[in-house]
Amino acid sequence: MKMLIFFSQLWLLAILAACSNSEQLGPRTEGVYMIVDTSGTYTKELTKAQKIINVILSKLDPGDAFAVARIDTGSFSEKDIVAKVRFDDRPSTTNQQKRRFRDAIDKFVKTARPSSFTDVTGGILQGIEYLNEQSVDNKTIIIFSDLEEDLKEGYVRDIPFLLDGFKVIAVNVSKLAKDNRDPRKYMTRLESWQQRVESGEGTWRVINDLDRLDTLLSSS
Repeated sequence: MKMLIFFSQLWLLAILAACSNSEQLGPRTEGVYMIVDTSGTYTKELTKAQKIINVILSKLDPGDAFAVARIDTGSFSEKDIVAKVRFDDRPSTTNQQKRRFRDAIDKFVKTARPSSFTDVTGGILQGIEYLNEQSVDNKTIIIFSDLEEDLKEGYVRDIPFLLDGFKVIAVNVSKLAKDNRDPRKYMTRLESWQQRVESGEGTWRVINDLDRLDTLLSSS
């Protein structure tokens, strides 16, 4: 009888522990920071960025965080954030927040002007800071750019990234005229950014096929 009681107690403890672990895990929150290149002819690509933003919005849930920022001369600044939101726990309020977010992006796409310089590094650093402050479980930085960094004189960007726990995804990485003349330049540019991200303990992906946008926030 004592042995039966002992095993019953063990069984009950195992159930309680499993329930406790399940409660601790709960739904995992997503945080996404997307930086959008506005240099040169990339302003003509903003409708593609808008499509990507809408896909991301459709995938985010209550409790998740999302911000979109422009890349310009000096992007390590909150002033370059076009729209940001931490979604409410109530789905009805989240839907209202998504509509306001879309409205802000629509206005940005219609009024954006080309920037003279391209501070990709500053944008990534600002994204790291933003997502760390949000205390989300999954942190993703999306870069909509050709990844050709062009810094104004005096700007220092030889700074290591601290990306442990981050995913960095480059989308719509357009080829420049010089890349068509020598494809090695394009490959070298991608490899250079991959090395910077991975040396900071982050994961790196490139998605140029916009039909694959459904995989943006997947674990693969």
